Amino acid sequence: MPDSATEHAEHAEHPTPEADFTELAVVGAGPAGLAAAVTAADGGLHVVLLDAADTPGGQYYRSPAPGLGATRPGALHHGWARFAALTDRLGRHRAAGRIRHLAGHQVWTVERTGADWTLHAVTGPDGEGSATLRARRLLIATGSFERQLPFPGWTLPGVVGAAGAQAMLKSGLVLPGRRVVVAGSGPLLQAVALSLARAGARVPALVEAAGYGAYARAPRVLAADPGRLREGIRYAAALAGHRVRLLTHRAVTAVHGTDRVEGVTVSRLDREWRPLPGTGRRIDCDALAVGHGLVPQLDLAVGLGCATRCGADGSAALVLDEDLRTTVPGVWAAGETGGIGGVHLALAEGELAALAVTGDARNGTRARDAHRMAALRRAGRRMRAFAELMGAVHRPGPGWTGWLAADTEVCRCEEVTAGAIREAVDDLGAGDSRTVKLLTRAGMGWCQGRTCGFPVRELAGCPTEAGAPDRRPLACPVPLATLARAVRPEDV
Repeated sequence: MPDSATEHAEHAEHPTPEADFTELAVVGAGPAGLAAAVTAADGGLHVVLLDAADTPGGQYYRSPAPGLGATRPGALHHGWARFAALTDRLGRHRAAGRIRHLAGHQVWTVERTGADWTLHAVTGPDGEGSATLRARRLLIATGSFERQLPFPGWTLPGVVGAAGAQAMLKSGLVLPGRRVVVAGSGPLLQAVALSLARAGARVPALVEAAGYGAYARAPRVLAADPGRLREGIRYAAALAGHRVRLLTHRAVTAVHGTDRVEGVTVSRLDREWRPLPGTGRRIDCDALAVGHGLVPQLDLAVGLGCATRCGADGSAALVLDEDLRTTVPGVWAAGETGGIGGVHLALAEGELAALAVTGDARNGTRARDAHRMAALRRAGRRMRAFAELMGAVHRPGPGWTGWLAADTEVCRCEEVTAGAIREAVDDLGAGDSRTVKLLTRAGMGWCQGRTCGFPVRELAGCPTEAGAPDRRPLACPVPLATLARAVRPEDV
């Protein structure tokens, strides 16, 4: 394996890398991945940026489809100017040959090949195409997905994820309904409710299962990041201006309707999130946007053997050092993979990780980069502390399972009910979520447990599995023909 100085000399002689090799592969073109790619290219590295979407920005900076003719896409986003600046830098680096942006490429596995990493991706709308490339270093910025807690009626048409409702608005310029209740837990709900209200929907209530008063118990964390406090005050004022009622320590415990949502029952919760009898009140609506925060997307990282930790919100996150190296040499990670922290933290971590990778590749960090890295570390520690507080405040309480009726579907893919899971535990002796899966098929469907994994573990009563990552050999569905092409004769 050549040392970094030799590697630098080789690339100085051959500024354009061979088609299937690059110095750095960045997986994910959301805020963290985009910031990482352009920063690494600024430092002189050749970068390949891979993403499943057709345009950069990830889930946060979703853009309306070109055919919709949106004239002001930034009106639906916070910090659009920062994103526009990043995409402008991306365009310049692409023109100069420093970055290859492979849109529509979903990486399904990564393997070590000697001194390099080999990435396998599916391409095309149905995943019928495939691509393979090698990289000396790997940076994972795969983002997150939404956490859902089931409740009676959540499968009724008109019930959508809170993040899903925002995605519908950002990418399709459509509303899930005209009168939309927003419910669940976490700061994302405020952004969703305000976006829907500004777009013309009537939002009669924002139903938060936790309470914001818990933030006051960490005054030092709040004082260290006053911008987040100011942001919360602005959201509260804006929601009040749109006449959105904020109902804390409450949850939607039932949805009413036959063919679609006609109303919801909102019940008061105790400190453990158990519904208090007799407190249910109906709110009429034609849609419900519900979610309980985000969960890091770790399939690729876990498949590589990267160590994880249990975050304050109960989900798994990667173990990273101060320069965002994972526990696997040659692999860095940034953004939500290290724990849910929001767009500002993702942008800072993307830049920091890229500067660390550049220093590693060039056998040393320039003085100005070292100063910038020190500033980014300080900002990252401050924002990460707030993120951990946020996760602790909005972590689902154990009593939420009291919302469920026996016939409430928990695994929607396989139509497994709460009653079937409880039977597997109480009558058939299942002591862990894997055994529940084998006995009921919960988690064996299309989403592979991404939606139902958390509630299944909670219903199975597996506290030791809290924050344990799901291990999947494939990060996304892959056609058998693609798998066959990827198998080497020596592996058979």
